Amino acid sequence: MKLPESTEWALHCVTSLAQLEPGATASAAQLAAHFDVPPAYLAKQLQALVRGGVLVAATGPRGGFRLARAAGELTLLQIVEAVDGSSPFYQCNELRQRGRGAAPPEQCRRTCALAARMADAEQAWRNSLAAVTVAEIVAGLPRGVPQRTRALLRRPG
Repeated sequence: MKLPESTEWALHCVTSLAQLEPGATASAAQLAAHFDVPPAYLAKQLQALVRGGVLVAATGPRGGFRLARAAGELTLLQIVEAVDGSSPFYQCNELRQRGRGAAPPEQCRRTCALAARMADAEQAWRNSLAAVTVAEIVAGLPRGVPQRTRALLRRPG
């Protein structure tokens, strides 16, 4: 499975926003500059995070994005699903029932063994991401990173 690069952007942006002081926001332009990514494309990912309930967008001159709830209540899976959706990664098209090698219907009454294993692997992956909160990621950052992030994303007052 390969996730788009924008998933990495979303994960890093949410983690960076979690490092800000409570109530503080960062604009799409600030985050794009912070990570050297295209602002217009990042803005689309940030809007997906708003639609997914991960971020809140504030309007006005001091507007921007902030977490929709506490970092301890946001999981990596919620971020990934907000930007990439929750559709299954593997779609079984019952190839075993096609072509010259097609298995007879009576041998296909059970779920395809390959589809079952792929579903198990995907569920394990999702469970793993659901078990990790943004707060845990922030807590594991090297010493000084949150302070540096806050200083770099601080708005001139």
